[in-house]
Amino acid sequence: MQAIQDFFAQFPVVADYATLLAVATAVIGIAVLAFLANAVTRRVIVVSLKRIVAQTPSTRDDILVERGVFQRLSQFAPALVIYALAPIALEAYPALAGFITRLCLVYMIAVGVLFADGLINAGLSIYRTFSISRQFPITSFAQVAKLILYFLAFISAISVLLDRSPMTFIAGLSALAAVLMFVFKDLILGLVSGIQLSANRMVAVGDWIELPSYGVDGDVMEIALTTVKVRNFDKTITTLPTQALINESFKNWRGMTETGGRRIKRSIFIDVSSIRFLDDALLNRVSKIQYISDYLEEKQRELGEYNETKGIDRSSLVNGRHLTNVGTFRAYIEAYLKNHPKISKSLTLLVRQLQSTEHGLPIELYVFTNDTNWINYEGIQADIFDHIFAAAPEFDLRVFQDPTGADFRALTSQ
Repeated sequence: MQAIQDFFAQFPVVADYATLLAVATAVIGIAVLAFLANAVTRRVIVVSLKRIVAQTPSTRDDILVERGVFQRLSQFAPALVIYALAPIALEAYPALAGFITRLCLVYMIAVGVLFADGLINAGLSIYRTFSISRQFPITSFAQVAKLILYFLAFISAISVLLDRSPMTFIAGLSALAAVLMFVFKDLILGLVSGIQLSANRMVAVGDWIELPSYGVDGDVMEIALTTVKVRNFDKTITTLPTQALINESFKNWRGMTETGGRRIKRSIFIDVSSIRFLDDALLNRVSKIQYISDYLEEKQRELGEYNETKGIDRSSLVNGRHLTNVGTFRAYIEAYLKNHPKISKSLTLLVRQLQSTEHGLPIELYVFTNDTNWINYEGIQADIFDHIFAAAPEFDLRVFQDPTGADFRALTSQ
């Protein structure tokens, strides 16, 4: 600076303005250097980094380029040049030099925040490429990190502009804690709820959940800091507060998907008046059914030995032990399900008789399909009950249903 000032001082015409001209020349030089620093970082360093990233076998580092992380970082260069050289160029104007350096610091804080924000976004996108992201989403944690980042950046910028310690402003904000908690109540509740959901793995992106109070029945699309988006099966999208999943009960079908089996729990109602013991004619007919031929042979031997040992009078079927058509029908359904290729053999397989009602005797199927796809599951379930309804008359059983118009017309015609 002294050399530049001496240079202008040797010319009598501008000797009186030598200091001002020296400052102006230095400022122009700093501007040129800042421009060159920006050009070098953006057009040389950043371009080189992009080429290096493009040549790597992994595609995950491409996300850093897509998110503009390197471009944001390059904006530090001109600010650093001005911050380093401005106090020298403006040595004659200390107040102006201090103001410019503070502006440079604020600018670098802003650039640093944008860089960190882009880095968080890129890290979140990279994390989503891993399978664990479906079980443990970290979107809420990323949003919390951004909130903390922007809060600290705001405090730092204010402290730099006013030339005060950041702790002074933090201490002042603590007095407004009650007001802030009231204003940001939903945000705080959402923050806590989001952390609980993620930490306890209560719900993850892609889970099928049901929350009747909000009309939710579909797949989770996104778990944010204060909201959860669900795409319902009717293709509508429901946005509900995160704390709703903490405060209210909801059903998560993830266990069904992980287990690989989807439950069938449905009953067929048998007309009680059609239940009877197996006579010889019916026994001979059902003995031809392959799935239960061995069962009937074994049961006949077992019951024959029991009745003979106990000296049972066989003139009446009520005496002793005898096969019934409904019991044989249950044995057939169980054998049919055990041989069904779409029914899981490793999970519960149960055919049971429930308490009889005014609609008849319920025979309930409690089994699991080995295909959890909704469309396939409905097809499997329908095929099974189609067969069971059609098979019931082979055992001289009638499936119960409430009387219809056809029944009344049949009565009147008689």
